[in-house]
Amino acid sequence: MKQLVLGLLLSLNIAAFAQTTKKEVLFTIDDKPYYTDEFSRVYNKNLDLVKDESQKDLTQYLELFIGYKLKINKANKLGLQNGEAYKNELATYRTQLSKNYLTDSKVTKELVEEGYQRSLKEIRASHILITLDENAAPADTLAAYNKIMDIRKRALNGEDFGELAVQNSQDPSAKDNHGDLGYFSSFRMVYAFESAAFKTPKGKISNPVRTRFGYHIIKVEDERANRGEVTVAHIMILNPKEDKPEEKAAAEAKIRDIYKKIQQGESFESLAKQFSEDKSSSSKGGVLSRFGSGQLSSEEFENAAFSLTADKPVSEPFQSKFGWHIVKLIEKHPLKSFDEMKSELENKVGKDDRSRLITNSINEKLRKQFPIKRDNKVYSAATKTVNDTYYENKWEIPADTKPYDKKLFAIKERTVTGTDFLKFVKDQEKGNHTIKPVSQLTDNLYENFVDVQLNKYYVDNLENTFPDFAAIMDEYRDGLLLFDLMEKEIWERSKTDTIGLKNFFEANKANYNWKKRLDVTIASSTDMNVIKNAQKMLKANSTPEQLKEKLNTKDKVNLMTNSGVFEEGNEALPKNIKFETGVSDIIKDGEYYFVAKVNKVLPEGQKTLDESKGKAINDYQQYLEQNWVSDLKKEFTVKTFPEVFERVKRELKK
Repeated sequence: MKQLVLGLLLSLNIAAFAQTTKKEVLFTIDDKPYYTDEFSRVYNKNLDLVKDESQKDLTQYLELFIGYKLKINKANKLGLQNGEAYKNELATYRTQLSKNYLTDSKVTKELVEEGYQRSLKEIRASHILITLDENAAPADTLAAYNKIMDIRKRALNGEDFGELAVQNSQDPSAKDNHGDLGYFSSFRMVYAFESAAFKTPKGKISNPVRTRFGYHIIKVEDERANRGEVTVAHIMILNPKEDKPEEKAAAEAKIRDIYKKIQQGESFESLAKQFSEDKSSSSKGGVLSRFGSGQLSSEEFENAAFSLTADKPVSEPFQSKFGWHIVKLIEKHPLKSFDEMKSELENKVGKDDRSRLITNSINEKLRKQFPIKRDNKVYSAATKTVNDTYYENKWEIPADTKPYDKKLFAIKERTVTGTDFLKFVKDQEKGNHTIKPVSQLTDNLYENFVDVQLNKYYVDNLENTFPDFAAIMDEYRDGLLLFDLMEKEIWERSKTDTIGLKNFFEANKANYNWKKRLDVTIASSTDMNVIKNAQKMLKANSTPEQLKEKLNTKDKVNLMTNSGVFEEGNEALPKNIKFETGVSDIIKDGEYYFVAKVNKVLPEGQKTLDESKGKAINDYQQYLEQNWVSDLKKEFTVKTFPEVFERVKRELKK
């Protein structure tokens, strides 16, 4: 629900805030002014997003805007802005939004373009890893490097790379996979590893490459074009919940019966609607959303889907960890264009090791924008307190910090003290540091501290630097308050106000009725003679199991059955079925013949509140919200300025 309320705010175009509207008071709520510039900005920003034409009318939009601000006033009156959850979420969003301002567009552009070019192909590679801490001592680094170089020489001299991986690689999976990582494209591996793999020719072995895991050598086994995406339909029979052989056998038997029906020429889509146990796709004939390599949680399913061709569009039954499947090819889609993938790639760059390159670029720019002049005396005094106990997580800040409370450096008007630095050093103590001696470690920590302080100052002042950032934060703050208010005043009330809900239900009973329903067994076949025999057997009270046993053979599935209680209009019911007990006439629908045995007809009737509670609560919520603004206008004093609004209308219509 919160995603729906706040979703638009998360995708604001931060470049769309320049307005020419003169700032005047448009209306007041309890004498608090709301201005024309905000109204104009919000109206223009949302104009293309609004589907209801009535909401594009400026007079109507003003009413909506006043209603929105009334709700915000109500939220503040209730003190919702003081809630810890609210403040934490607002702070979290501000941190998220600030990331848009902590980027280097030139570096980002280069990384995005590189990521796309690499995404055009997939590489299959094997590797050997010698683990090494990121901050390992020079001697340890050299030892690891020499070890990986020795293994590389052995591989270049003809020893089997897979066997070398089993014998030497410190990647735990190497014992089983011989170092083989399978196929991957861009953004699947850490950036340094990916770069080395993509720069190494097929059949060759890379030079040692350093990542946060240690030193690797990589052998590129194969390259292929990216497979793009595929749209398929499937029929699925779920794996049994319990590990019972008879239930497993029944699931497999059912999928193989369905496959035989497909081979006999019956409609894949119709069979999916009748029998697939993937309820999210069965009503659509089994059709799934398009996907690419690595997007599903079943490699077996992906490989089966991508192996389908126009000549062989339907797979044989196969089993995944979820169940048994038959997959039908609908369409293959080539890789997306750069423009189509750009936004997705930018997001991936921000979450990938590549982001370090962007961070380094930003830090360099901030150091130029805010030059730091360190007081070396304060720095020397502070760092002398740090000793080798730091490596054992036993170092403590001196009890008396007065000698270090002096200015270490300043960023504009903000003073940073030596004590601030020592607190940072203490916070970093549990980082398993390996840089020695301790003086070199503190110098390294100081450089990190400077970057942290520069970034903090920059982020803390974003509202003062970027008006668009301030506007987005104001809107999100209001949106978050509105969500909390609606949760308290509408959504929770509709669930807990049992008397109000009951009264609403009683007043609107006509909206909550059962359609006619059938307790029924349905048999279907493409063979008229088979369905005639099924009809006779149903009249003799044969069970679905007896029907299938009699009319199906080991090699051919002639009949399928479906039993349950179905409401009028349900797709499982044959079209034009009569709502009367007994065995129906034979019904033809497309290539299928149906016959049904109706055990019981359940008539139309009034639902109880319990039977319709979900819909009733939803309707009650809408009822409460529709009457909410009217109540708020009685609680708060709203004063509008029509002459100002007329000027705004003229300007916005230009």
